[in-house]
Amino acid sequence: MTLVRWNPWKDINTLQREIDQLFDHSFVPTTLREFGHFKNVPAAEITQTEDAITLKLEVPGMEAKDLNVEVTDTVVSISGERKEETNTDEKGVKRSEFRYGKFQRVIPLPVRIQNTKVEAEYKDGILNLTLPKAEEEKNKVVKVNLN
Repeated sequence: MTLVRWNPWKDINTLQREIDQLFDHSFVPTTLREFGHFKNVPAAEITQTEDAITLKLEVPGMEAKDLNVEVTDTVVSISGERKEETNTDEKGVKRSEFRYGKFQRVIPLPVRIQNTKVEAEYKDGILNLTLPKAEEEKNKVVKVNLN
């Protein structure tokens, strides 16, 4: 019978990998997992008023020309690509926590909008979209049946 030396660090590393996998798959919606990392998808904030929907997206470090925004009457799709800068250090060592590559975010809207009247502004890494509601949504009256 051969004795095998117990290495407690091996068990800790295995546990760490399993915990990482649990968080990677449990808390991130399936539609976002396909982008590799949750942080690759721009953060969004949506506000609804009586007349319009305001959508803000956080896309720092990009220029407006690198963003592609498409709007239908029920969905907003934003895509782009952050290209990696090529810097060479004298020692040949580079450490970066920046995220590079393509991204796409598709956001379903809670009501129909007039996609021909969308207003957009891009400033300081924040994309602001004003999406006016369709006329039938603004004046929508629902009859309630009483039993």
